[in-house]
Amino acid sequence: MTPYLIRNVSVVGAAPTDLLIRDGVVAATGAGLTAPDAAVIDGTGLVALPGLVDLHTHLREPGREDAETVESGSRAAALGGYTAVCAMANTSPVADTAGVVEQVWRLGREAGLVDVQPIGAVTVGLAGERLAELGAMADSAARVRIFSDDGHCVADPKLMRRALEYVKAFDGIIAQHAEEPRLTEGAQMHEGEVSTRLGLTGWPAVAEEAIIARDVLLAEHVGSRLHVCHVSTAGSVEVLRQAKARGVRVTAEVTPHHLLLTDAKAETYDPVYKVNPPLRTDTDIAALRAALAEGVIDIVATDHAPHAVEDKECEWAYARPGMLGLETALSIALDVLGPEWDLIAERMSRAPARIAGLEGHGVDPAPGVPANLTLVDPAARRTIEPAELASRSRNTPYARMTLPGRIVATFLRGEPTVLDGKAVK
Repeated sequence: MTPYLIRNVSVVGAAPTDLLIRDGVVAATGAGLTAPDAAVIDGTGLVALPGLVDLHTHLREPGREDAETVESGSRAAALGGYTAVCAMANTSPVADTAGVVEQVWRLGREAGLVDVQPIGAVTVGLAGERLAELGAMADSAARVRIFSDDGHCVADPKLMRRALEYVKAFDGIIAQHAEEPRLTEGAQMHEGEVSTRLGLTGWPAVAEEAIIARDVLLAEHVGSRLHVCHVSTAGSVEVLRQAKARGVRVTAEVTPHHLLLTDAKAETYDPVYKVNPPLRTDTDIAALRAALAEGVIDIVATDHAPHAVEDKECEWAYARPGMLGLETALSIALDVLGPEWDLIAERMSRAPARIAGLEGHGVDPAPGVPANLTLVDPAARRTIEPAELASRSRNTPYARMTLPGRIVATFLRGEPTVLDGKAVK
């Protein structure tokens, strides 16, 4: 394993120092380090962050390898500065058994670009009728700790309570896609002034807020851990704020696109902007940004959702919801939060690693810790070209936008997965 000496780099925004990476760990830090056998990286002007961790990634394998594979999604993640991703269960077959989650886990190990931690389904086939093999998935080689029917809400309150009670035995988490399905039948976008003008069936904010309110009460009653996926409304923020003030064991995420894009994008009728939950309003964006800074929302999660061309280049009503996110998330966070490096490290690495229980991840570069880190050039600006993305899909809402920040290098346990902004393998 080649050792690396990174010279004159700022660790999470601190004064410049040198970092020596050897045998998979950060061997030393300090000014003027020497290591004649090490490959040298000039870190002048760069910021070293703990490797980013994504709690919400769709890798599509098995079943939709035309849209993404574990390998292609892992490469996109590494190029985005990630060293670990949690892969959602809505594959085909669904990741609702020990066999399927172990398959995804082993594919991630074989790719060797990021640590891929499978998320298991809450219910069999995501059908919302009976619990999946939660215990078997938890005891498998993949050691699943997060369970979600993402893309579908666990709408039955009795089933949701049972799931929360079950995972409490091994300190697991139910990650809820908060959507009351009876309020969103036929919905195409956020319910509001724009949907009325365009004549598209609206998705009311209360469909999300009602489920979050119900589930924090259930989690409080059971004393279990709840995670709320892709929070998108100002009302949801208030429900979460009150729940946290009461000590409910709830965490929450927001996506980059819900921090930046509004429902006005639907006026283009470009299905690249169709997403679940839908893009909301300026008022919602302001509330989400404030909640992220405050900590009411714990993390940024990408909800990276690749789709094949035919699923996006069609009429809006027939398009599948979802956007790419792994390769642009840090740039969006930098655009939204500014160069608040400690806050970015907390929301995109430390907190998601804590929530998921990923050992060795989310730890700031320091002597003796695993060398899972990324180097960022905050002064760089780049224009997003869909054809240049590593994903097998091209459905990015940021096409031809110029965004701040560039990932220069990513290291997974001391091995480079990205160098000079390019994937190593």
